[in-house]
Amino acid sequence: MAGGFFAVLDDIALMMDDVAAVTKVAAKKTAGILGDDLAVNAEKAVGFQASRELPVLWAITKGSMLNKVIILPVAFLLSAFAAGLIEPILVLGGVYLSYEGVEKLVHYVVPHRESAQHPRKEEVNEKARIRSAVMVDFILSVEIIILALSASSDAGLWVQIISVGIIAMVATVGVYGLVGLIVRMDDAGLVLMQQSSQVLRRLGQAMVLGLPKLIRVIGAVGTAALVLVAGGIFHHHLPFVHHWVEAWPSVVADVVLGLTGGGVAFAAVQAIIMGKKALA
Repeated sequence: MAGGFFAVLDDIALMMDDVAAVTKVAAKKTAGILGDDLAVNAEKAVGFQASRELPVLWAITKGSMLNKVIILPVAFLLSAFAAGLIEPILVLGGVYLSYEGVEKLVHYVVPHRESAQHPRKEEVNEKARIRSAVMVDFILSVEIIILALSASSDAGLWVQIISVGIIAMVATVGVYGLVGLIVRMDDAGLVLMQQSSQVLRRLGQAMVLGLPKLIRVIGAVGTAALVLVAGGIFHHHLPFVHHWVEAWPSVVADVVLGLTGGGVAFAAVQAIIMGKKALA
């Protein structure tokens, strides 16, 4: 009886060794997209009133958790029974990301006129931004989980489930934990400014004054990440496109493809909107 118990423990230990090895490989393969995920979601979660920052971030985090709960079993089922659907799904996600990136660029170049907002308008905008953030998280999560799954394809089923689950957890807890630290940086700075140490007070002042600049940088990096991730999806999951740009530097190819795909998508959406207005 004791021998059987220790044999089970030995099997579990061996499986966890495999999980650690596979998770390490998957983490390396998804590190780039996780960095982009952080930049994009940080950009989505900043810019609210101070009293709404944490509630909004928590709402996005809950949406991200739900995304993982939906995506994980579907990804395993598609990988086992309908692998041919994975590429089209990734490409459609790339189209959405590229559209988001180009739309932000267009609004930056040609800013919308904004009338004075009342509380109801701000509430609607907040909900719209939360929905947009959760949708972008969904698409990035699909990419992360598919990459992690491909990195663990040679392992056993349970090893795959555990390792991909760990990567998915990091993609939510790790990313939004860091975003939470960023959005509350000014509060930490105010606390430091009240300390007796002159070094801490200066550090706190730098944190408070630096947050608006950091938010602007995050916005720019997040927009660039949307375009780059989308371009990377087109680059690696559309064979004819890959052949067309294979001689180009990877970053240049991703930027051009992301902007092109987003430009086409943005033009199509604007044409639909104008057509609806004309019919109305």
